[in-house]
Order: sequence, then structure tokens, then C-alpha cells
Amino acid sequence: MRKWTIPIMTIAAAFLCLIPLFSLYSHNSTKETIIFFPIHPQATFKEAKTTLQLQPQKRRGKYSLLWSTSSSLDRTAYLRQDISLLFADGRLIDRLSKWESHRKTLTQRKKVTAKDSRFFQTISFHYGELHEGNAITSSQTMTSDYLYVIDSPYHPLTSFRRATTEEEKEWQRILNKTTNGYLQHKAQSLLSHFSIQAQQYYSLYLPDLIMYNEQPLPDLSMKKTQEIIGKLWEGMYKSYFLGIKKEDGSILSPIGSTVPLILISKDYSHLIVLIEAENGEKFQLIQKIT
Repeated sequence: MRKWTIPIMTIAAAFLCLIPLFSLYSHNSTKETIIFFPIHPQATFKEAKTTLQLQPQKRRGKYSLLWSTSSSLDRTAYLRQDISLLFADGRLIDRLSKWESHRKTLTQRKKVTAKDSRFFQTISFHYGELHEGNAITSSQTMTSDYLYVIDSPYHPLTSFRRATTEEEKEWQRILNKTTNGYLQHKAQSLLSHFSIQAQQYYSLYLPDLIMYNEQPLPDLSMKKTQEIIGKLWEGMYKSYFLGIKKEDGSILSPIGSTVPLILISKDYSHLIVLIEAENGEKFQLIQKIT
């Protein structure tokens, strides 16, 4: 079983600064929302995918990516919603969200412009709320994609997922080193700022959560893993995707923020999400695990 590790130095101190727990909202399905309910034992997604595709032509020195998501539940849901996050070189650059009532299938497409060589990562959460009599359940899954785009005066515009040539392997090494180095530096700064004892947590970045789509977290059942993931996405949607909630009640756009770093306590009592906003403000989102 693949275990989480954290590639940064341990900070030996207690928590000094907390922001409020992920907010709890009253349920109202007349508007878009994601709320975790017990997983329906039979409802499944027949199809779900997220893709990034480089468009062949540049305009005014920029290229375009076609970013798309689609999902189809095996039954009509009271509420269907898909959300997706797109990161480049370790920062959030765009969001997708769509919801419909009494639907099985959702699709979304968007063109995103960029320039220079970059490493793109996207992860989507596909959600369905199901009503059967007085019982409310949910169904969920995640999909993801990634793409290396090479845009250089000395190289024709191209993209790849898995490097095959020596030149692609070198570009992959460079872009991975740039992104990983940036994220590790930010993680170290966030851990130090909040005085978190890193050795007490399993850690991963949000796009890496995809590996627990079909395998459990360390020492947990698949059922409990899906509950933790569902509640995490509920909190992320309300306190990050829609805007980062500050202590004074104001909302800060998540665009330009670092890829969220997820820390799950090894005793499974709580999890923490660490984020640095584009303006340099640091945020710690805490969620209890029951």
C-alpha cells in the first residue's frame, strides 16, 4: 500500500494560529452545493473523465488548452454537480463548475490561454445527491489529467503526458523540478508559520488525492476513506473553490493560490488544508474527522 510522506522538515511546536473550521451550511438543493451524505450502496458513475488538450495554433504569442469534464451517473439524481480545478506550475489558474437538478449527465468545456512552457494539473469532483423516500444519499468519484506544454523560441509548440524522447524527458525534469521546488518551499513556509508538527500527519497535494479513488487511506476501510474524501470536497468547495474565507468574513479569490496541501492526522482525528493566496496571505483550514 502506498503511504503518504512529507518531503519537508518537521516543525516541533504546537498550533499557534487557527482559522475557523470548514463551515457547516443548512441544506438547500435549489442552488448549487456539495454536501456529503452517506454513500449510496449501488449508485455508480458509468463514465467520468477530465481532459486537457493543447490546441495547435498560437495567437498573439499565446496558446490555448481545451479543458473538459464529463460524467454520467447510472440513475437520475436529485442534484448533479461537477467541479474542477486547474493548476499550472503549482498555482491555481482557473475553475469549472456546473450543476443541474434531476439529471444523470453533466459536461463542461472551456478554453484556457497561457504562454511559456508549463506543467498543468487538473482534478475534478463528480457528485450526485440522491433522494429515495425520506432517505438522502450521495454518489461521488474523482477524475484528473495532467499535461506538459513546451512553448519555447527554440522548440515547436508541443505537449505530452509521458515523455518518450530524450528532449521530452529533459523538459519533464525541468518542469517537475520547478513545480516541486516551488511547492516544497511554500509548504515549509506554511508549516513553520502555523507551527505544525509535520511528523503527525500523512500529506499530499490536492491533485494526488486521485490515487484514493479506488484504494483506501492507510489503515482505513474504503467506506471511511470515501467519507473523508466526500467531506473534504464539501469543505473545499465552500471554503476554497468559491473563495477563501478570511477571519473578518471577507472573501479572497483562490486564483493564484498554491496547490492546497492536505495534511491528515495519523490518528484520523482531523485534517488540515494549507494554502498561500496570491497576495501572500497564509490560510489553515481545519476539519474534524468523526
